[in-house]
Amino acid sequence: MIRSMYSGISGLKNFQTKLDVIGNNIANVNTYGFKKGRTVFKDLYSQTVAGATGPGDNRGGVNPKQVGLGSQLATIDTIHSAGSTQFTGNTLDLAIEGDGFFLVGNDTENFYTRAGNFYLDQDGAIVDGDGRFLSGDAINVPPDATSLSIGQNGQISYVIAGALEEGPVIELFKFNNPSGLEKAGGNLFRESPNSGVPLPGTPGGENGHGVIKSGSLEMSNVDLSEEFTEMIVAQRGFQANTRIITTSDEILQELVNLKR
Repeated sequence: MIRSMYSGISGLKNFQTKLDVIGNNIANVNTYGFKKGRTVFKDLYSQTVAGATGPGDNRGGVNPKQVGLGSQLATIDTIHSAGSTQFTGNTLDLAIEGDGFFLVGNDTENFYTRAGNFYLDQDGAIVDGDGRFLSGDAINVPPDATSLSIGQNGQISYVIAGALEEGPVIELFKFNNPSGLEKAGGNLFRESPNSGVPLPGTPGGENGHGVIKSGSLEMSNVDLSEEFTEMIVAQRGFQANTRIITTSDEILQELVNLKR
């Protein structure tokens, strides 16, 4: 009875966490490059009432008798499946088809992102919305350049005084375990001890970093129908666990009333 009450409490905490993750997913359904989260539960340890015994000459084996003590949070995964690509027509809007990430940052700290909405500052450097340099260094476009274009291989090209010139190449970075990346907010990921080191590569190569699609942006990979379904499941699970607590409390009340 008391065990069931504490099992219900553990279930409430876990489903609350699940609802928190679902709410964050839905809030970012239109966030460029956002990768949805997923909660995974596992059972808590079990109390052994009687252990297992093996078969003997005159008697068969007996299975263990155990009472579970609730559930706990196993992991909160980041799902790195690709989001849909939306055409914008803006040259500096870049989408990645593949497993790579853009590097943004400066000499102090670098981050990785799938959100490719970039801009030019007054010096012609390609930056993100917060002024971080693409590729961590200033990739500058000359102020007198026209007809700016970015190829699938990351090659920046532009026209100066009627002549076509090639600028720097945008590198992409790949991780052995992208699910190990730490979310840093602002559509950014940070390297973690379990993500592996960033592996640079040229877009379109044989290393699997992917190709760059100029004039497009990768949307969030959140599926609203899936999230609403998971929300209903979490709500019903939350209600069921509250019923466990209520029922256990009613039984306790009956026991208290026995002395009257």
